[in-house]
Amino acid sequence: MSAKEIVKIMLVKRAITVKILAEKMSEYTGQKYTQSSLASKISRGTLRYDEVEIIAKILDFKITIE
Repeated sequence: MSAKEIVKIMLVKRAITVKILAEKMSEYTGQKYTQSSLASKISRGTLRYDEVEIIAKILDFKITIE
């Protein structure tokens, strides 16, 4: 499963939009995330692993590697 698929599943399960996620990521990291920049990263599959970890933490998910 790709990061793109994982993030989309997390967003749907928490019923949150990319816009709200971008705002929460900006607050959490202190870096500027916009709806369009985050949506582009998700659709292109260019999210870094640390960004996926931040998204999981914000949305109250746990990432496990088996």
